[in-house]
Amino acid sequence: MSVLTNSPLTPITDRSQLIGHFQSGEKEKAKWRIGCEHEKFVYRLSDLSPVHYDGPHGIRRLLLAMRKFGWQELFENNNIIGLTKGQATISLEPGGQVELSGAPLQHLHEVAAEIHQHLLEVCDIGSTIDMGFLGIGFHPTATREDLSWVPKERYRIMRDYMSKRGTMGIDMMLRTASVQVNLDFLDETDMINKYRTSLALQPIATALFAASPFTESHRNGYNSFRMNVWAHTDDERCAFPSFVFEDGFGYERYTDYALDVPMYFVYRDKRYIDCSGQSFRDFLRGKLPSLPGVLPTLNDWDNHLTTLFPSVRLKKYLELRGADSGSYEMLVALPSFWVGLLYDEISLHEASQFVQSWTTDDILQLNSDVNQLGLNSKIRGISVSEIAQRMVSCSRDGLRRRSATQQNAVVDESSYLDVLSNFTTTKINRADQIMAQQPISSFNTQKLYDTCQLKPRQSSSETAIGETA
Repeated sequence: MSVLTNSPLTPITDRSQLIGHFQSGEKEKAKWRIGCEHEKFVYRLSDLSPVHYDGPHGIRRLLLAMRKFGWQELFENNNIIGLTKGQATISLEPGGQVELSGAPLQHLHEVAAEIHQHLLEVCDIGSTIDMGFLGIGFHPTATREDLSWVPKERYRIMRDYMSKRGTMGIDMMLRTASVQVNLDFLDETDMINKYRTSLALQPIATALFAASPFTESHRNGYNSFRMNVWAHTDDERCAFPSFVFEDGFGYERYTDYALDVPMYFVYRDKRYIDCSGQSFRDFLRGKLPSLPGVLPTLNDWDNHLTTLFPSVRLKKYLELRGADSGSYEMLVALPSFWVGLLYDEISLHEASQFVQSWTTDDILQLNSDVNQLGLNSKIRGISVSEIAQRMVSCSRDGLRRRSATQQNAVVDESSYLDVLSNFTTTKINRADQIMAQQPISSFNTQKLYDTCQLKPRQSSSETAIGETA
């Protein structure tokens, strides 16, 4: 199959163009990059209440103030809803969670420096306007009613549809926060291997990064309540994609899967058109009820792909989405874990061989177990903490082989995994640490917020990774 090079706005007339969209993402190894995204909750430093979008001290003010660091505004209907600088963007999730979508970067040192600089900037602004930031997977104190909706039309469409699907879609939109990494692939065979391996290992990542044990100021019985929320959001777009492990999986099979997931919207003439529940297959035939006679473009296809929510998502790259948001160290550890496993041939082979015997039922059960039990879960009698220890070691070896130490950096890439190695040694993850600081008989909101407040690296004597001394 040759890669089709249609413009993103060229009408799609053939299903092969959809398949070719994935193929067009193939890159030679020298051009592989790392894109990290993370979300965080915004709260008042003075009284710990959630910060709304509007008002003189709202999130809108935070975005406007970020212009002093060179960020440019993005608007929708005269509302500032994001920022852009170079290849990075800052956007808002439905409940006002602030998300950094980083630039595609070559080394983890650059990723660490980017996250650190972002936290320096938002914390600098936040300190002047009574705002702090929480790195945690599910809002630990707020009810749905405590949070306000960001004025983005796509969120209104999603909210209306979510209320008809599953039981926790609104909670997913308003009260969850995650960290994910976007990684490249060489060709279809490489994509398949990376997809299968990372999908099987997503529950291990969930256990390592679990950080959402509280709901509305009470223990919720989960290590990662965020992942439990996703499990009850929408079966059609969040279901475990078991077909990934079947013979014949590839770009074409994923295309068919995506075509069968109901649509949310189409973006035309600077507005979102509600197409919720309608079929992209009908769109291909010019028979979409909301836009009769109109054919989709590759932009429409790419937008549709963003509304599929498996824990590993294929676009023109792979998105690994199974981790709770957390501290600066955890935000850097997540891309480091996956880069070490998937960007090194030896580590990828070892990891893929390790999970090869796991069945779909094994992985489904483990996905459910780790949400509650974290590192204390088991698969086929083997503890997740033991598996995590092996995978972190495998990733560390992969990072060392990358030999990506930059000039004047004080450590190599593998050091970003130290926090995970500590978890696997102690069998205590971030959720366990958070719960240990909160007695079952009481709940100290200030202490929890102090524990989970998202700040840049604390050591002033340490040279910023990726920067010159």
